[in-house]
Amino acid sequence: MQICKLASGCGGSMLAMAAVLAAQSTHANSELDRLSKDDRNWVMQTKDYSATHFSRLTEINSHNVKNLKVAWTLSTGTLHGHEGAPLVVDGIMYIHTPFPNNVYAVDLNDTRKMLWQYKPKQNPAARAVACCDVVNRGLAYVPAGEHGPAKIFLNQLDGHIVALNAKTGEEIWKMENSDIAMGSTLTGAPFVVKDKVLVGSAGAELGVRGYVTAYNIKDGKQEWRAYATGPDEDLLLDKDFNKDNPHYGQFGLGLSTWEGDAWKIGGGTNWGWYAYDPKLDMIYYGSGNPAPWNETMRPGDNKWTMTIWGRDADTGRAKFGYQKTPHDEWDYAGVNYMGLSEQEVDGKLTPLLTHPDRNGLVYTLNRETGALVNAFKIDDTVNWVKKVDLKTGLPIRDPEYSTRMDHNAKGICPSAMGYHNQGIESYDPDKKLFFMGVNHICMDWEPFMLPYRAGQFFVGATLNMYPGPKGMLGQVKAMNAVTGKMEWEVPEKFAVWGGTLATAGDLVFYGTLDGFIKARDTRTGELKWQFQLPSGVIGHPITYQHNGKQYIAIYSGVGGWPGVGLVFDLKDPTAGLGAVGAFRELAHYTQMGGSVFVFSL
Repeated sequence: MQICKLASGCGGSMLAMAAVLAAQSTHANSELDRLSKDDRNWVMQTKDYSATHFSRLTEINSHNVKNLKVAWTLSTGTLHGHEGAPLVVDGIMYIHTPFPNNVYAVDLNDTRKMLWQYKPKQNPAARAVACCDVVNRGLAYVPAGEHGPAKIFLNQLDGHIVALNAKTGEEIWKMENSDIAMGSTLTGAPFVVKDKVLVGSAGAELGVRGYVTAYNIKDGKQEWRAYATGPDEDLLLDKDFNKDNPHYGQFGLGLSTWEGDAWKIGGGTNWGWYAYDPKLDMIYYGSGNPAPWNETMRPGDNKWTMTIWGRDADTGRAKFGYQKTPHDEWDYAGVNYMGLSEQEVDGKLTPLLTHPDRNGLVYTLNRETGALVNAFKIDDTVNWVKKVDLKTGLPIRDPEYSTRMDHNAKGICPSAMGYHNQGIESYDPDKKLFFMGVNHICMDWEPFMLPYRAGQFFVGATLNMYPGPKGMLGQVKAMNAVTGKMEWEVPEKFAVWGGTLATAGDLVFYGTLDGFIKARDTRTGELKWQFQLPSGVIGHPITYQHNGKQYIAIYSGVGGWPGVGLVFDLKDPTAGLGAVGAFRELAHYTQMGGSVFVFSL
């Protein structure tokens, strides 16, 4: 390598080198982007960088879906909650499990044969600090390139990110991202952008300070890390941060909106989903709830928890941050689905970001500027907020549902589980509709004081949860994100936790906690097909094509937050952070199990 001692003497060579490096990283991104648009594959948890979760395959459609049959199945050999979905790349299916986070590669030409297995040896202490079951939301993939062989990325519950050789399962590199001694675990799926893999963090319920980290896909070197709380340099705020929307707040707020050093144990973790716009070269994700849940212990807006972030992919610098629920009082962790679309707003085609939040509101932003386009209720029973002021972006709260000390707040809708939680949703670009799996759960909330102890739960509230006013625990909805109109909605007995898959065959697929996979007509919501699985579903369905034939795949394996009472045999209705009471009937409808089910005509 040439060493440049005089800037004037070798500026051209340095520019040329920068161009080469940029081209290499762009190539890594473009090849994955190409694969994601090939509907024979399913190479990302979100399907593609826009997180459409939509396939143009039409062999299975609203006319013949009634003829779907089981093509093959596979036991994962693991119990507990199976979130996420398999990946399918060029005739190989990559399957993951909850803790101990095993990975299997299956040859789709002979599904009886596993090409390789990876079974990590983890510190079992990670199980004790996992908030809400020992789930894992899936793998990430990157094709071969300048960085070396094709890789599978796995987040382990014990806080490590691992890169595996996609052909052999051999471990290429391993990095510690989170410290379980502090209560920080890894449950989210990695996300590959250009020459980086993004990894979040979990553990806000244990007073963890949240961050997202970018690692180099070649060797695991840390490229950047952006925190949700603290000084601006830790937050990686761009010099023009929120320039288009200064009313969102700009500089110094990661400290000044907290009392003393509370930001150091203030939550804001990120264990949800990402999206990426290659044209703008920006990534999007949400930071989670502040800690502790007892709002009296952390006066202020508690920025930048509960925030939609838009960051530069190369540097991590934040271009904008919009805090949806300042001083969150209800654990409305804002890490949920981010869906990108191009739709007309006021007669102009606009790059949009749509985010159904746990707080019961759907937000649509201009993803280039961060400007708020719309914010509306997922369901008319949302009551903690009256509306969102679209000029300021602030929620207009109803004080009746505040969770202040020495007060048992009753009938708060939604519950801490949100009317939308970790599920990945889908967007049909032809119909301009999002399809959402919804929780319909409300709660009573009583806070209490507690000290912070590293690695122990730091919550400070007792919750009772129960079905919402419409009498069920779940719904599925078809939504126009620009107008806020629900085209149709249908009830479900239990929460639709895992999310949806939409296809050009006029179908939306999803799983239910009581163990069904269902298909509905995207135009009307009419039920077209269902099949009962051996265990409840908290993951999302996918579709792929192999040897010219279309398949639907989904995990069966109940657990996660809604299933903690069942998987840990808990009886106290306030246990499991309130989930046990809400889902006390679930054990009468399903039991634990872990398997992959694949369907075809």
